Amino acid sequence: MNVNNRIRVLAAAATLGLAAASSAHAAGCLKGAVVGGVAGHYAGHHAVAGAVGGCIVGHHVAKKHAEERAAEHQAERAQKLNT
Repeated sequence: MNVNNRIRVLAAAATLGLAAASSAHAAGCLKGAVVGGVAGHYAGHHAVAGAVGGCIVGHHVAKKHAEERAAEHQAERAQKLNT
């Protein structure tokens, strides 16, 4: 399999992955994919691999941030009930 076909397969897989992601998780994935793609491009023309890795990391960071916000919201709610 030559390089162009590999790039097409990876791009198609990334597109399908983005289409399957829910909208809440897509924001982290898209931001991460953009940053990872740019970084991968400048690190030796590996933009697709960088975008896939960035999507994974972005999804993880967005999920962690959402969990932290939910915990803060729950703590505020518990504090209001106790006063």
